[in-house]
Amino acid sequence: MFFSKIHGRIKFVFIVIIIFIICIIGKVFYIQIFQYKKLSNLANSLWSRELPIAADRGIIKDRNGVELATNITTTSLVIIPNQIKNPEKVSKDLAQILNCDYKDMLAHVTKHTSIERVHPEGRQLDYATAQKINDLNYDGVYLVKESKRYYPYGNVLSHVLGYVGIDNQGLSGIELYYDKYLTGSNGAIKYFSDGKGNRLKLAEIYEPSAAGIDINLTIDINLQLAVENELDNAVSKYNAEHAIAMIMNPKTGEILAMASRPNFNSNNYQNYSTEVINRNLPIWMTYEPGSTFKIITLATALEENAINLFKDTFNDGGSINVDGARIKCWKAGGHGHQTYLEVVENSCNPGFVSIGQKLGKETLMKYIKEFGFGKTTGIDLNGESSGILFNVDKMGPVELATTSFGQGISVTPLQQIRGVSAAINGGYLYTPYIVKSFMEPETNNVIKEVKPKLNKQVISNETSKMVRFALESVVANGTGRNAYIENYRVGGKTGTAQKVNNGVYMVGNYILSFMGFLPADDPELVVYVAIDNPKGVVQYGGTVSAPIAKSIMQAAIDILNIKESKDVIPREYTWLDTKYVVLPNVVGETKEEATKILKGFKIEYSGSGKNVTFQSPKANLYVAEGSTVKLLLN
Repeated sequence: MFFSKIHGRIKFVFIVIIIFIICIIGKVFYIQIFQYKKLSNLANSLWSRELPIAADRGIIKDRNGVELATNITTTSLVIIPNQIKNPEKVSKDLAQILNCDYKDMLAHVTKHTSIERVHPEGRQLDYATAQKINDLNYDGVYLVKESKRYYPYGNVLSHVLGYVGIDNQGLSGIELYYDKYLTGSNGAIKYFSDGKGNRLKLAEIYEPSAAGIDINLTIDINLQLAVENELDNAVSKYNAEHAIAMIMNPKTGEILAMASRPNFNSNNYQNYSTEVINRNLPIWMTYEPGSTFKIITLATALEENAINLFKDTFNDGGSINVDGARIKCWKAGGHGHQTYLEVVENSCNPGFVSIGQKLGKETLMKYIKEFGFGKTTGIDLNGESSGILFNVDKMGPVELATTSFGQGISVTPLQQIRGVSAAINGGYLYTPYIVKSFMEPETNNVIKEVKPKLNKQVISNETSKMVRFALESVVANGTGRNAYIENYRVGGKTGTAQKVNNGVYMVGNYILSFMGFLPADDPELVVYVAIDNPKGVVQYGGTVSAPIAKSIMQAAIDILNIKESKDVIPREYTWLDTKYVVLPNVVGETKEEATKILKGFKIEYSGSGKNVTFQSPKANLYVAEGSTVKLLLN
């Protein structure tokens, strides 16, 4: 019995030990399997440290690879408090170099953390400041690489590009819209320290940063610079409240240039008001479009066969009465008896009211919406407005009348240039876009290419051809003659829109605009210019905005190498204009015959032969009367 009791106790102890061992094994298994990650992270936090290496953002380029937003390398101050031996002295010296408060710096230096980034005083330091800190050679004080965004063209394209914050995050424009593509992956230098934070002499681990994706825009920087230059001149000359200019490829929806005033320098965005830096006027600003909107009414009427430009006529007596409201023409006394082509050329409001009446509100509003008005265009930029249209069910005769010539509704510049592009490109409505492709930064290989997005065909090719002809005639013979370019087929339409303040039309305060395109027979670009309340000038779109658009188109001719045409509509000259005539062909003629044929021109000969072998300018082009012609004799 005694041995039996001993045996029982041994069995009990043995069982307890077995259970204890099983518990230990279970606990170890639980720790190793279920808590490994947590405990490993806690352990690493005690002896592992990281010095961050900021990644470069992707570079933004124009369509030809010119860099518009890039990066420069700067340094930032990082402190490891446990390694600081004399916090007071370190804080004093750093505060003096960074020109900041000593107490704030002491708070950084003595903070109970493994690593402390000195923000914002120690961020993106210039070379001289960083060198002073480096010369201190203090333990626990580190300078780490940081990337700073840089815009080499300063104010150019600022609203489109946007800007980034101090942490390299996109805050507006392309920088914000495509931030997830542009943002890279940060790297680090990993090292080990003891329990007191002292750096151990063990192998360091370098994890390189990875730059973000590069982006190519649809923008052509040469066209953009031409637009920016013209807007600067316009603001300087007219002291305008706002100024807007855009260029679009009507065949694709690509934005080739976009600018507005006031603008800002993306490198120093902090120096500007929120309203200036966050309002991209070409896509944000809404206003009554005025007569440039008549292009949409015209296209609708031609598509619906409501008018014949050459056979149908309208008698303009200076005004038209609509439901008791008198709507005036800009010309006192009116234009008299006109064809509808002349109504378009003269931008006659009563004539366009009659077109609206022929169409009816349902048809007109249907096409206005088909052309993309009343909703955002879908461009890849933030902050786009949708504009305001009349509710067709609540439209009366007066609302129909005013809508037909661009009054009473609200649109954006982008909606206008998009809608007009559809009216002249064969009727095709595209979604505007500003990013052309995404590129791998190391290899420069295309990751993704953005293709034009066709929404619908609004009008027929035949109708679009008639619209182009009518608008080319406006530039040759009508209100748009200040945009006429000799030897090039230019189409366009002027606009003079009275501004509204608190529901009341302002006196003597207009937005003057011009919508132009070339070549008129096969448009390669559409230009829109709007000048808000210019001072010291007669406020008409034809006198202010048309010449600006002309200058932009002349620059585009050289930049895009647009060829001359011999099929231009001859210009209707006034006594103020320099008259141009077709230059005769004298190649092959004798010197005496050439002199007779070119009577009235200044002739410069070179060579000593009898016959002309070459002439400049070339024959059959329009040249100014009395200009110089150079002839080469054999």
